Amino acid sequence: MHAGNTEGNDLPEKFILEAEHLIKEFKARGGEYFKAVNDITFQVPREKPTVISLVGESGSGKTTTGLMVLGLLKPTSGTVKYEGKDIFKMSKKEFWEFRKNVQAIFQDPYEVYNPFYKADRILKITIKKFKLASSESEAKKLMVEALKDVNLTPEEALDKYPHQLSGGQRQRLMIARALLTRPRLIVADEPVSMVDASLRADILNTMLHLKKEYNISYLFITHDLSIAEYFSDRIIVMYRGVNVENGDINEVLSNPLHPYVKTLIESIPIPDPKRRWTKKIRFKIEDLTKREDSSRGCIFYSRCPVATKICSTKQPELVKVGKDHFVACHLYSK
Repeated sequence: MHAGNTEGNDLPEKFILEAEHLIKEFKARGGEYFKAVNDITFQVPREKPTVISLVGESGSGKTTTGLMVLGLLKPTSGTVKYEGKDIFKMSKKEFWEFRKNVQAIFQDPYEVYNPFYKADRILKITIKKFKLASSESEAKKLMVEALKDVNLTPEEALDKYPHQLSGGQRQRLMIARALLTRPRLIVADEPVSMVDASLRADILNTMLHLKKEYNISYLFITHDLSIAEYFSDRIIVMYRGVNVENGDINEVLSNPLHPYVKTLIESIPIPDPKRRWTKKIRFKIEDLTKREDSSRGCIFYSRCPVATKICSTKQPELVKVGKDHFVACHLYSK
């Protein structure tokens, strides 16, 4: 992924998926429009399975971006390309192939299940939809193999109703469902946020194993920087729809530069009982009446502790500040 680096030196065939200058506007009360996603660009490499994390607080546009990548929400402008083809201009057959290779795992596994049917139905629907098996025995074999990959047994999952499964089991079943088609990319929207903390690392480790075993890349959506650091290769930090900082996960988190990202990282508690957590988030209280003004300048202007005059009138561009590190802040503009 080269988020923010859109010079066009890389040919399309080098990437499985390209999201280019995605913008999504929604109509607010009063008839005005606001940009939930504002100029997001990234690429998923073909050769090397990669985990790209979209990180940000609620309302930052992470999920909206994921829905556009999945083809479930059409962007106001910009493109999502799979194998170099715009997914919203694909033929029915091409889009079917795209959906087979780009799967989703959502935040709440319980919402996906119909409580009147046993849990194995969700696997059977996927097998039927993508014509993965020609017989009942072949379908059963595929289900058992997928469950094995996510550390579930048929006895644990196939003959039970959703309410009889734990949250962790339901989410593993959703990963197994996505795995049935042997996808090249999985869009995972907060996949462990509703799972007990004791099970989160276990599920993330399973997903990392599948990345290595089957060369699966992930677009991983989370609000948790700690999880992003553990799970990701790359990171895009979003604030009110804008990519404010991105790049290699270690480079960005070891040397955060945008005031928003820097303050978020500084405020994470250190798990050491001998050290008191004294850091506090020192954002200004956001003045909603200034949103119109800040939209002409930096999106973070009204809350930034180090804002200057130029920040109120000019939007900062993403600039390269390291080997693989980009930030949108006037402090680093040349």
